[in-house]
Amino acid sequence: MKFRERLQWYSSPRMIYRAGRKSMATDDKIMIAETIYLYATGIDTKDFDLYRSIFANQVEIDFSSYEGSSVPEPDFLTGDQWVNRVKPLFTGLAATQHSMSNPIVTLDGDSASCRMYMQAHHVFEPEREDSWFTIGGYYDDTLVRDGESPTGWKLTGVKLTVLWRKGNDSIMPVARSAGHRILEN
Repeated sequence: MKFRERLQWYSSPRMIYRAGRKSMATDDKIMIAETIYLYATGIDTKDFDLYRSIFANQVEIDFSSYEGSSVPEPDFLTGDQWVNRVKPLFTGLAATQHSMSNPIVTLDGDSASCRMYMQAHHVFEPEREDSWFTIGGYYDDTLVRDGESPTGWKLTGVKLTVLWRKGNDSIMPVARSAGHRILEN
């Protein structure tokens, strides 16, 4: 193909459309990963309004692989119910750090899924290493396009698969109880 023919082919409406779709798909994939990063940011900064903003009105939560979860088996909850379930735990912890990486996004129009690897470090008493607990694994999330979300996407499903754990998991119910006391005051 000569230069002039290639130029005409690349500037044809069909190629411009294809390039636009690739750009849109890339933007969507970035915004979907950003939604899941906001999951970590909302929890770690205890910004529960931000955390709530990334969930659809109905969400399927499956933390069944994490023994000690407030949702021991898959359940459909409202976004508000989910946030209210996790709020006492994270309020009772001194600090958390959720690290997310390697997003693998699949787009299907206005729906998407994403697998995101994670490590979640939980600290009850910072000066005591025996009050730290870390898990590692991945999230399989489902999302829908939604203009009310800060990223244009909201979570409709969150499934946690825990692959490993390290530290003292007994801090979690203690932190949850402490968080309930803090929130009652």
